[in-house]
Amino acid sequence: MSETPNTSQVSMQEFIVLIALLMSIVAISIDAMLPALGVIGVEFHITNSNHVQYLIGIFFAGMSAGQLVCGPASDAMGRKPVLYCGIFIYLIGTAICFFANSFGLLLIGRLIEGLGVAGPYVTAVSVVRDRYSGRDMARVMSVIMMIFILVPAIAPSLGQGIMLFASWRYLFVLYVVYALVIAVWIAVRLEETLPPSHRVPFNAANIVHGFKEIIRNRTTVSYMACAGISFGSFIGYLNSSQQIFQGYFNTGKMFTVYFGVLALILGIASLINSRFVRQFGMRFICIRSTFTITVTSALFLVVNLLMHIDLWMFLIYAAILFFSFGLMFGNLNSIAMEPMGHIAGIASAVIGATSSCLSLVLGSLIGQLYDNSLIPVVSGFLILGCISFVIMVSENSAKGETDETLSSEAPAVH
Repeated sequence: MSETPNTSQVSMQEFIVLIALLMSIVAISIDAMLPALGVIGVEFHITNSNHVQYLIGIFFAGMSAGQLVCGPASDAMGRKPVLYCGIFIYLIGTAICFFANSFGLLLIGRLIEGLGVAGPYVTAVSVVRDRYSGRDMARVMSVIMMIFILVPAIAPSLGQGIMLFASWRYLFVLYVVYALVIAVWIAVRLEETLPPSHRVPFNAANIVHGFKEIIRNRTTVSYMACAGISFGSFIGYLNSSQQIFQGYFNTGKMFTVYFGVLALILGIASLINSRFVRQFGMRFICIRSTFTITVTSALFLVVNLLMHIDLWMFLIYAAILFFSFGLMFGNLNSIAMEPMGHIAGIASAVIGATSSCLSLVLGSLIGQLYDNSLIPVVSGFLILGCISFVIMVSENSAKGETDETLSSEAPAVH
């Protein structure tokens, strides 16, 4: 691994676990709530079950907007001050959610949570980019993603467990405890990774300059779009997952088990990617993973139109998809961020906000199209997978890269 001079005194293993848990504030804020969506809909008299999905979508909306501020701020002030400020805002939103007496107020709380969580998320990506680059960054991000995935694997079960003994409102107590523990851990163990000499003043000119650099880089723009499009299909599934498992397949409380197993498959794939990305290259893996998602979705859509789908059939299909996503999620962001090391905070903000907005729009559309069938979700994976595949192939063709060069990229060095 190649590190910058401003390394932390924590070991690489502790660094990876800490950053993964920091990023996981996003995951636990979403996935622990999934088992409660039906109960919340009943309590607030939501007549259209698809509308409860807004609790997921508005969180992503707040996170997208928050990144545009947190990224440039972290380049100007350092990573840790932005992190602490974000967690403080997140805790305010969480308190509002706990005491909310209407669905509208609950949505406001979720929006503020999303705004706050942008701080930890941007900080996590920027800190990794401060220390690593190229395939080293992809490898570290893959291990981080593997640990990160353990949270959504167990979060629905945690949420379900809390609801066995208390109101769904106590999910927000879990969020508070989780965020505070991580904040204290970072305060004690993680040093600032952006020295004052490398900081970029927070002003409109620098933000505009950084934005222009990003949109002029074909690789960054292409893989930023692919990240948003790919994650859009994933959010479409996430929005509909409770309805699919508990409504369509009537799994009851076993929903959390199936959801967790699929998340673990994604984590295993991330670990595999960390082992092989240096050998095969990030683009090589992304293109083939996207192709697998597209072909598998096309075949499953045909099967779905011809016969009734049993749970085991859907689980096999979903397992293939989750494995493919696990291989490429860390790589997509690493490729997009690679040319932007000198403006990591702004780049992380713009890339994160843009891809999040794109995925939010696409995922919300897929979720709202849910009609008690699997067709909207599967069609989302198919159509968006095709678009991502075309973008990736076009970007690589423009660079004049062949399969051989894709699998033999020289590791980046600082």
